[in-house]
Amino acid sequence: MGVRVGTLTKHMFVLGIDPGLTTTGYGVIEVAAGSIHPMAAGVIRTDPAAPVATRLRDLHADFVELVRSIGVDEAAIEEVFVNRNLHTATAVGRAGGVVMLALAQAGIPVTEYTPSAVKLTVTGSGSAGKEQVARVVAMRLGLATKPEPDDAADALAVALCHAQAMPLRLAVERAR
Repeated sequence: MGVRVGTLTKHMFVLGIDPGLTTTGYGVIEVAAGSIHPMAAGVIRTDPAAPVATRLRDLHADFVELVRSIGVDEAAIEEVFVNRNLHTATAVGRAGGVVMLALAQAGIPVTEYTPSAVKLTVTGSGSAGKEQVARVVAMRLGLATKPEPDDAADALAVALCHAQAMPLRLAVERAR
C-alpha cells in the first residue's frame, strides 16, 4: 500500500532523521510513481556514560555505515527545537551536525524541516503529539502497527514530510 504524492514521477529513496545524542531515529521510504512505501526504520544509540566526543564519533561511524548500506538519494532532518532545556538542545544540535556531515560526505542532499512543519504536513496539525504522529505515519504507510520506538516514527514522519514537499520543489526547480 502506498501514498499518492501529487504528480511526482521520480523514483528515489528518502531518509528521514530525528537526531539525538542518545538516540537518533531513522526512517527510509521509497517514493516511486507518486506512491510511498516504507523500507526501513530504526534507531542508532550511543552510550550515555561515554564522553560526548566518543558518542559523536560512534554516531558518525554508525550513520556512515547506515547510509552506505541503504543507498538513499535524498535526506531530510528535523531541525533542533530549543524549548526549555538548552543542554538537550545543544546535544541534539551536535548529533544533527554529525549526521549532516556523514550525509554531505556521501554526497546526499539534505533538507531541514522544523518539528511543527513535519507535524503539520503529516497530520494536518502543527501541534500534534508524538502518539498522533506515530498513528498517522502507520496509517499513511499502511503499517499494521505504529513504528517503534518514537524516534523511528518521528524519522518516518520527516521522510513523509520531505516526500510531500518534493512535487512543489521539483516544480519550482523546473520553472527556473
